[in-house]
Amino acid sequence: MADPVTARRGLMLILTSPSGAGKSTLTRQLLQVENEIALSVSVTTRPKRADEIDTVHYFFLSPERFIQMRDAGELLEWAEVHGNFYGTPRRAVEEALSAGKDVLFDIDVAGVRQLAAMVREDMATVFLLPPSVAEQVSRLKRRASDDDAAILKRLKTARTEIQAWADFDYILVNDDLDRAFMELRAILHAERLKQRRRPKLEALIAELGRDLDGILALGTLPAAGPSA
Repeated sequence: MADPVTARRGLMLILTSPSGAGKSTLTRQLLQVENEIALSVSVTTRPKRADEIDTVHYFFLSPERFIQMRDAGELLEWAEVHGNFYGTPRRAVEEALSAGKDVLFDIDVAGVRQLAAMVREDMATVFLLPPSVAEQVSRLKRRASDDDAAILKRLKTARTEIQAWADFDYILVNDDLDRAFMELRAILHAERLKQRRRPKLEALIAELGRDLDGILALGTLPAAGPSA
């Protein structure tokens, strides 16, 4: 019999941020230290890059197969980006949650809204912010992967994304990476203890009630057992 104190349904930890807030770094650190959480692997129709592994970085699909999954309701959320489709497979996520495993999502605001419309009770949403625009720009430049025009495009997207901050459960400001990481882990640990994620607690509550009723009916205390 599963332990009613610890048995729980897994959760979906959603981490979203504008570019340059440090989301990728925090995601990588969390996966390194938390054994009971795994990154959600999306499906996509874009071509596989040379350094990517199918089923590890993405599930690479044909457009026809993607559309088939979408139309059959097999995706929790999906989007078209630059002519390619991306989406989250429903089955893998549901199997993980049912087994008490947590799933980490690195998706944009639009994806969060789609998930919330379908599985809000399973979600804990975190919006990560940079401490300032100056620091955000500095981080994007240090990547050395985008020219100024591309960075300006990312900032334009960020201006729209930050307007959604009030829709999230938690807001983290990444002005200190160690502190932001500590706060992200604290959110994960607290969310794991929420009552709605531990349905088998009802069995413990019922057992406690029966035992208390028995003692009170007899009017005598049982012999002391070993300390817990």
